[in-house]
Amino acid sequence: MKFSKQFQLYESEATQFIKSLKEANPALEQSQRDGRFLLWDKKPVDLDTQKRQQESRINQQAYVYQNKG
Repeated sequence: MKFSKQFQLYESEATQFIKSLKEANPALEQSQRDGRFLLWDKKPVDLDTQKRQQESRINQQAYVYQNKG
């Protein structure tokens, strides 16, 4: 889908804001990547370790502060 010449040069206010923000703070993209690494990019999980952890879990009663007896 081709746009007319009038719309090819159009930039939304959001795009202009993001470009100006990146120009004002050049380290912004790297800090975003670092934050993503901390929260989302995790090391691969060893399947044997994961299975052992699941098997070693102890079931917890519904209300933990009540004694059974």
